Amino acid sequence: MKFDSLLFLCVANSARSQMAEGLARARFGDRVRIQSAGSQPSRVNPFAVEVMAERGISLDGHASKSVDTIDPSTVDTVIT
Repeated sequence: MKFDSLLFLCVANSARSQMAEGLARARFGDRVRIQSAGSQPSRVNPFAVEVMAERGISLDGHASKSVDTIDPSTVDTVIT
């Protein structure tokens, strides 16, 4: 499967989608545009940050974002 951009979407954009974003960035680097968002954003869960750090992936600078802030024209594939 070929895609140019991915959006990981969940409710709070606090853990699962943030972790998926971090893993995808580590896997694809700059070859794929990676975004995450939520339908009811809250804050990035500190346990998600801790677990990803254990895997050598930083979520520093990540913030929960609303799906309303994502331009649909920038997304090829949505994973929920």
